[in-house]
Amino acid sequence: MKIGLRKQFAKVLALPNVHYFGHVPVGSNSPITINDLRGFCPSALVFAVGAQGTKNLGLPGEELRGVYSAKDFVYYYNQLPPFASQDFSVGKRVVIVGMGNVMVDIARWLMVDSPKRCVEEVIVIARRGPLEAKFDEKEFANIQIHLDREAFQDELRRVEPAMKAVGQDVAKVAEETFPVLKLPDQQTIPPRLIFRFLSSPSAITGGPDGRIARLTVTENILVARDGGVAAKATDRTADIDVDTLIFAIGDQHDPSLGIPFAKGGYVTNPEIADPCAHYQVFNHQMGEVCSGDFVVGWARKPSEGLVGIARHDGEVGATHVLQFLGNAPPRAAASAEDVARFLQQRGVEFVTKDDLRWLTAAEEKEARERGTAYYFFSDDDSMLAAIEREKSTSAASAR
Repeated sequence: MKIGLRKQFAKVLALPNVHYFGHVPVGSNSPITINDLRGFCPSALVFAVGAQGTKNLGLPGEELRGVYSAKDFVYYYNQLPPFASQDFSVGKRVVIVGMGNVMVDIARWLMVDSPKRCVEEVIVIARRGPLEAKFDEKEFANIQIHLDREAFQDELRRVEPAMKAVGQDVAKVAEETFPVLKLPDQQTIPPRLIFRFLSSPSAITGGPDGRIARLTVTENILVARDGGVAAKATDRTADIDVDTLIFAIGDQHDPSLGIPFAKGGYVTNPEIADPCAHYQVFNHQMGEVCSGDFVVGWARKPSEGLVGIARHDGEVGATHVLQFLGNAPPRAAASAEDVARFLQQRGVEFVTKDDLRWLTAAEEKEARERGTAYYFFSDDDSMLAAIEREKSTSAASAR
């Protein structure tokens, strides 16, 4: 999928009326601010920055070695700088908190794709029950061979009374959320995958080496709420010995970007009937739309659905941007050359479309030499140096 997406991006960037300035940090505390962008007098600003903020539970011990957010951990194994060069070591017993597609993605990498394959057991912690699983069946199919079916049945028996209390039938788990249970039983392939439902992390304890050693969870019950079910904490707890903990509980937006932010996300106004308003940034403090400012994809709804859903949201957002432009008066905006001069004056070393071609050539060369499907440079300095090497090599060959 990565290779296919890169080809699609390359096709868009090849358009002559698309200009590209990469390696340019934008934000309130960055070399370039939103006001700087507005100074270019664009007809519209579209923010497709995803959900770059990190959501956590605020538990003591979250700073221990071996405790990670899902976003950072995924960036690490996808070799994004600077995460690729940081310590994201894992041990033999890994807990993933959350029960969505991100959990499945991480579990798959740990149990199937990791080049080291040191993990012996992955434990999924979910605050609600098995009928509230949020992952897609086709995604879970990639790891279901690792599911310890005997342990899973024991866990269903443990939570069955809590499910019955809210009218849930444990027999529907196989039909609605875990269809793997309807398949003929077969031997579990290590590493082992197990689930613990109706549990919420409540304490993290470190060992003498400064790494997480134990996770304490509070046991929950299910209560009916607003036509569905919610988790309610009890006074019972349980301890789980663990050397790695990954929170896959969703992401939030980065408030330092510089556009209106509240309750973990950038603000739009979904209460307005016009669908365009659902994509336009809304200044909730002033009670007015930020005319010409749009958010799309995961920058509009943090981490909702798979990549394809975010892409479709971007396409719908682009339609609303075009409608807005059709009614907006023309503006004398800065040219691409003006933008380049501004960045140079600010001392920002930016990457152009041509530079991307040199970077791709360098990465493909590294991948061939290493015998891998793809390769990414793990830090900015290496990336920029590779671009300059490719340029110099090409210039020397031309001479």
